Amino acid sequence: MPQVAIVMGSDSDLPIMAESAMALDLFDLEYEMIVASAHRHPDKVARYARGAAEAGIKVIIAGAGGAAHLPGVIAAMTTLPVIGVPVAIPPLNGVDSLYSIVQMPRGIPVATVAINNAFNAGLLAAQILALGNEDLQEKLNSYRQELAAKVEAQDCRLRKMGWEYCLKEKE
Repeated sequence: MPQVAIVMGSDSDLPIMAESAMALDLFDLEYEMIVASAHRHPDKVARYARGAAEAGIKVIIAGAGGAAHLPGVIAAMTTLPVIGVPVAIPPLNGVDSLYSIVQMPRGIPVATVAINNAFNAGLLAAQILALGNEDLQEKLNSYRQELAAKVEAQDCRLRKMGWEYCLKEKE
């Protein structure tokens, strides 16, 4: 049974929102993805948000571009944690989405990640679920240790090979 919902306003958001799924897959967490537009199909959004907890969902990740009302509308209709992902679209490249999501009125919180950073939204959902799951806490700790080991390996390489060599390899 999925514990996380990944909701997007349009399938054009899928390339970004798929990164939430990739993060959740790292920890073997079940999720469902749906398209439900706050503007073009508000009834669907309302039905989904109001029924999510009863369906076993514990965290909702909602991504949207432009006016980006989807995360806030969902948060207004459920007490589940909602993580907003601002999706970059022209002409403002996601700044409009970021402001729409992060500037929620007092009383209706939406956690917000960086523009197009749906991967972090997936990680945050995993961290929320880990509050009551020691196995998941261990997986997250292992993931963090892997990140630290990569930094150490990069530092060792830089010190051994020199910055010029490492920079050329990046090109």
